[in-house]
Amino acid sequence: MFFILSKTLSYLAMPFTVICVLLALSVILKSTPWRKRCFWSGFGMLLFFSNGFISNAVMRAWEIPTVAYKDMRPHQLGIVLTGSTLPFLKPEDRVYFQRGADRVTHTVQLYSLGLIKKILISGGSGMLLHEEEPEANKFRKAMIMMGVAPEDIYIENETRNTYESAVAVKPMLDSLHYDAKDCLLITSAFHMRRSLACYRKAGVELEPFSTDFYGHPNMWGGENIFPQLEAILIWNKLVKEWIGMAAYKLAGYI
Repeated sequence: MFFILSKTLSYLAMPFTVICVLLALSVILKSTPWRKRCFWSGFGMLLFFSNGFISNAVMRAWEIPTVAYKDMRPHQLGIVLTGSTLPFLKPEDRVYFQRGADRVTHTVQLYSLGLIKKILISGGSGMLLHEEEPEANKFRKAMIMMGVAPEDIYIENETRNTYESAVAVKPMLDSLHYDAKDCLLITSAFHMRRSLACYRKAGVELEPFSTDFYGHPNMWGGENIFPQLEAILIWNKLVKEWIGMAAYKLAGYI
């Protein structure tokens, strides 16, 4: 039930969804004052959430930064969280990635540079209504294609969210005799805070390795005064993550 509610509520609270609802109400409501309130509220939100300068500044403040490879110490294990493949595409003889493929490519870089010796991929299917091939299986296929030895990859492919992942991975680390201080947690920068909190709650204090950055160094230019679709997408990511953090806190997951 928690899985279904968290998925549903996060979509209903997206800024773009709220803007569309307000603008729709400004057309269908009979009360003129309320129609005006809804219109100007929706229009104001549209201007705010489509501002690239604001969205970028907030995202950069939220994302956990990463470090250069040359400044890293070697680790025994990299724990990479899934969440970046596209489901149901045909033919099924390849892996389809969306935004977030850095989780795979940077993990393979860490492995190739000798900064991690083994890889543990965690994540099943996060689909709400349909079953799909577990993402961990897809990540494994891609990593093997990129040159990772199959025997150097462990997978956990049953979990549906970050909390379940942490709970499932903890006994795996114990059985494989890995100490948390020798492990890296690899996921998108915007998702790292919640991921670290879940693993910490499960009793695993991990070092972060962030990938897939949405924020970038702010270079003020005239284009920042115009509405940008990318800015709304960034806010949708942020709001979804904040709702996830709040829901996990209420559920005792973090």
